[in-house]
Amino acid sequence: ALAPRRGWVRTGLEQRLAAAAVVSAATARPFAAAAKPAKKGAQKTKQEKAKDKPTSRRRPLMTKPVDDVYLTWLYRRPFYDLEQAVGMLKKFQQLDFTHPKQFVYINVFLDMALKKKKLDPFSGAVVLPHRFTDEVNKVLVFTENEQEAEVARENGAAIAGGLELMKWILEDEIQADFYVAVPAIIPKLIPLRNKLKRKFPSTRRNSLGSDIPKMVQLFRECHEYAVKDERVIETRIARLDMPTEHIIANLKTVIHDICTFKPPPYDPIVQRLVIRSSTSEGLQVNLDGILPQVEKVEEKEEEEKSADDEDEAEKPAQEPVST
Repeated sequence: ALAPRRGWVRTGLEQRLAAAAVVSAATARPFAAAAKPAKKGAQKTKQEKAKDKPTSRRRPLMTKPVDDVYLTWLYRRPFYDLEQAVGMLKKFQQLDFTHPKQFVYINVFLDMALKKKKLDPFSGAVVLPHRFTDEVNKVLVFTENEQEAEVARENGAAIAGGLELMKWILEDEIQADFYVAVPAIIPKLIPLRNKLKRKFPSTRRNSLGSDIPKMVQLFRECHEYAVKDERVIETRIARLDMPTEHIIANLKTVIHDICTFKPPPYDPIVQRLVIRSSTSEGLQVNLDGILPQVEKVEEKEEEEKSADDEDEAEKPAQEPVST
């Protein structure tokens, strides 16, 4: 703009414009500069960075509130005796004006870890001492003996038959709550193992045997439960309008049956127990007097071995007899 034609540029201005052009060309780089190599030890791992961050110190929870109104998250969750917890559930129903015949539930938190392996999720069935519903389970009996099939029907089995039932089960034409079988037919039912899964007849579930009337009666009136989320059992056990002693009896029956799924030498499988109704909060129950007594077999054997060793050490060494 200052010099439309050569020769009109003022003295010294041409040199300054040329120098500015060289500098601007150097600064306008089309590519980024190479990064400098980081010094050794400059980069920290995620674990080291986490350690450097200040840890938040949480206020320790208090044990028991003094006032009637308090913030629950500031205090430890209280434990109640079983009879006291059931009485509180009944009181909640009266204060909240909810349905008096609502179900009572328990949440059982389990210890599924053994010394060398993990206990797989399981399901169980138990006959409660005090029934709280009129529902009857649908039982199917596998047998090729026509007389045994007739006995099963007389004792309340919904369906009884032989291998002809397999096709209908695989095609979902026939479904039942429980499947029972006699030992003679069980090798022929292997194609149903993947279909029935946990409901496949087995001696562990008491669904495989020769006493058909006993098995049918058991599974028609039994209460079923199963492990969910790897370590939790949530199941109903009674109705809230039942007597307290009946609710307690049903609860103890379910807990004792759950504890049978862990080998005898180990401690009881139940770690924590919460009881609630359909409309109430959960109450954490003290496990004293609820879990079955487990004898420490390993400790007894060690004590007996140590006692034998002490006896042998106390015996005087016999001197060799000279002839």
